[in-house]
Order: sequence, then structure tokens, then C-alpha cells
Amino acid sequence: MPEYAPFETLDIAVILPCYNEAPTIGDVVRGFGDALPSARIYVFDNNSSDHTAIEARRAGATVVQERRQGKGHVVRRMFSDIEADLYIMADGDGTYSPEDAPQLVATLLSERVDMVVGVRSGVREDAGRSGHAFGNRAFNRLYRYMFGTDFSDILSGYRVFTRRFVKSFPAISSGFEIETEMSVHASQMKLPVAEVALDYGRRPAGSSSKLSTVRDGVRILFMFVRMMKETQPLRFFSLIAGLLFAASVFFMIPPVLEYLTTGIVSRVPTWIGAVGLLLLATLMMVTGLILDSVAAGRVEQMRMAYLNQPARRGEMRAGSRERTRRTDRPAATRKDAEDKASRVKGRRVKAGGS
Repeated sequence: MPEYAPFETLDIAVILPCYNEAPTIGDVVRGFGDALPSARIYVFDNNSSDHTAIEARRAGATVVQERRQGKGHVVRRMFSDIEADLYIMADGDGTYSPEDAPQLVATLLSERVDMVVGVRSGVREDAGRSGHAFGNRAFNRLYRYMFGTDFSDILSGYRVFTRRFVKSFPAISSGFEIETEMSVHASQMKLPVAEVALDYGRRPAGSSSKLSTVRDGVRILFMFVRMMKETQPLRFFSLIAGLLFAASVFFMIPPVLEYLTTGIVSRVPTWIGAVGLLLLATLMMVTGLILDSVAAGRVEQMRMAYLNQPARRGEMRAGSRERTRRTDRPAATRKDAEDKASRVKGRRVKAGGS
């Protein structure tokens, strides 16, 4: 594909987290090798009990073992260990087509963004599991309400990142909720992102999904709550303060009305409880104000880590010319340095003779 020839000037790493994907990983690795011949392909094996590592090596991938169980642990290891200009992350189960990788990379470069997400157009037919389809719709709507409208498929595992994104991403998740954390990170940092609609394949025979509809759905939901607390603490604690304040007013009204009509308060425990709830509501509000400043400081730190990385966005053809200039430079530079050294030496000899 000649239109993607400029990719050869970039250091691209394909990173594939895998757990028991022996039936499919070989074809996936070979597919990425054909789609992006200049890319380096890494398979991070997460305690597979089958021949995933062997099949990956046979296909030409570099295999790395990650003993901590969970996709989040694998992604953290991949992002910390691999050095590249661009990173392509996909699953090893064959549901994402390697042939779409050049399109994702081209989108990242042409639109000058830090992350491109492959939106799964056929995710509702994921092995016929209606629970997955419902969960995807619910979580995407919840995300848009809580964090913004940057994404329409926050759970997609097919993504392309710049080095800036990877090296500024904290990666605190341990399981399948890692994609949610990636999306929140991009929204919180206000990073430029893009989406590309892609076909989502079905698992071949002999391959089974590692995703549990209920267990991983609950973990993703808790990740939403955690990310809201970490990134929007004022909003999070304001909601709690509002609920406590409403409860306080509810329990406070009867004693107040009784006092206004009779001049006495017979429901002393109710009054004390209402005042306690009011104090807790005030405490929650103050906590939100303090943590909001802390969250702003964390964003500034991540922003500095982001800016400390070189930008490689939108440099397909410019990057090719820059590399050409760099390779043409050394010979002339050495000759100029030798001539300069000879002139300096000549002046020194002349000065010593006089």
C-alpha cells in the first residue's frame, strides 16, 4: 500500500495483551506484520495456560511475560517498557482486523491527535451476548453524562497512541476497565482524539471470551465512580453533600414545626441527627473544595509529563524529509570539523614558532 509508505519513518510498536489466545494469536501477529512491515510486534502473555507464547514467537512477535493477572497490569507494563513513536494496541483474539491499523495510524497523523479509537460497529453481535451489548450502550451513555462527549465507544480495545499519551498515562487499573481509564485520561487532559468506525469480528471456533458480563461490568462501574472522585472531586462530593443536606432538611422539618407551634422540641434525637447530617454535608462540601485543588495539581503534573515528550503527530512526509536531512549531514559535518581542527592546529604551530 504505497499511501502508507511514510510510516516507515516512524518507530511503531504493536502491543498485544493476551491470555489463552493460542488459536488466534499467530494469525493476528502475521496480520499486523503484513499491514505494517516496519512495525515491531510485542505479545504480552498474561499467565496463559495454553501455547499462546509459542504461537506468538513462531509468528515473529517478541513475547514478554506479565505475571500480575489482569489486562490493566499488562497495559501498565507495556506502556512502561516499550519505547516507540506510535503505539498500536489491539486484542489477540482476532476480533480486530490488523488490516485496519494503517487507517488508524493515518488518521492519527493527518488529524494530529494523541489517540485514535477504533469504534466497533458490530459490537452488538459480540458472540451473541446481549448482556455485552446492553453494557456497552449503558456505559457509553453514562460516560457522556459524567465526562463529556469525546467518545462513542469507550470500551474498544483497538487504539493508536502517541508517545506523549502513553508516557503521561498513569494506568492505575488492573482489569478490563483500563480502556475506561484511558478515555477518562484523554477527556481530563483535554487531549485531541479521534474515532474511526471499524467492523468488529466474531471470535473463531475454539476461542472464548475472557470478559464476564456481571463481574467486569461491576468493576467498570466502580471505575466510573473512582474516576469521577479523582478527576471531578468537587462534583462528586457536592452530590454527596446535596443528598446529606436533603436528608437533614427532611428530618429537621418536624422538630422545627413543633417548636414554632408549641415552643418545645420533644424529638431531640431527631433534631440531633438532622444537625449531624447538616454538619456532614458541610464537611463533604469542604472536602470537595480541597480535593478539587489537589486534582488540578495532578492534572498540571500529567500535563508537564505530556509536554516533556516529543511530538510526532502529523509528520508523515515531513518526518521522511527530516530523516533524509539527518542522514545526509554526518559526512559533511565530519569534514567541516576536520578542516576546522586543521586550521586551529596550524594557528597554534605558527604562534609557537613565532
